[in-house]
Amino acid sequence: MSKENIAAIILGAGKGTRMKSDLPKVMMKVSGKPMIKHIINTLEEMGAKEIVTVISPDGELVKHETAPYKTAVQDKQLGTGHAVLCAKEALKGFGGAVLVIFGDTPLITKETFLKAANKIREGYAVAVLGFRPKDAARYGRLKMNGAELTGIVEYKDASEEERQIDFCNSGCMGFDGRYLFEILERIGNENAAQEYYLTDAVKIAREMGLKCTAIEGDPKEVASANTREELAELETFYKERESCH
Repeated sequence: MSKENIAAIILGAGKGTRMKSDLPKVMMKVSGKPMIKHIINTLEEMGAKEIVTVISPDGELVKHETAPYKTAVQDKQLGTGHAVLCAKEALKGFGGAVLVIFGDTPLITKETFLKAANKIREGYAVAVLGFRPKDAARYGRLKMNGAELTGIVEYKDASEEERQIDFCNSGCMGFDGRYLFEILERIGNENAAQEYYLTDAVKIAREMGLKCTAIEGDPKEVASANTREELAELETFYKERESCH
């Protein structure tokens, strides 16, 4: 996929409360650099055309870190689907592949992002980045039928049979920019948390007659950090990777 045709929306509105820090979560450092900066550097290497970071109303630090790229403010935390929708104005008229990336997953490689973008070029409206963890525990499961992704089922809603699936959702997704916001606007919030979940995009896209698929990434590359322990783990994975190069 030519580089002009890739945009990215980074979700960076999360607080660092579980990290016991006043810093926004994506500003926590891995190998001396904020997590979000690792993602931006990878996107720059790919030559991404547009990068938009969704920030909280008090996200000045993140805005400063991601400059000169655009930011969009998520006024209320109404879920991941709503967060991505906040970037609608900033990406108006963009018709290429749009990568949706969580700002606390700094180790996803350029190759993996390009793999997702290529699936969009092949005609899929949604391409989810999956992985096979040692312990699938609480992750959402990716239901596949051949190359087709038929649904994402959250662990708590999964049947015993679905819980046996070891292919899990990393959170990162690629979308066809022509359909992204139309899909998001159809997501409802009829759930316990009354939030708009990005994972519902697969169901909606399929209802619209669009094709969805999933690609597989390495568990270490899709690792995210919600706690200090997980942050330390990312540091270890990063060092392992650097020592291999």
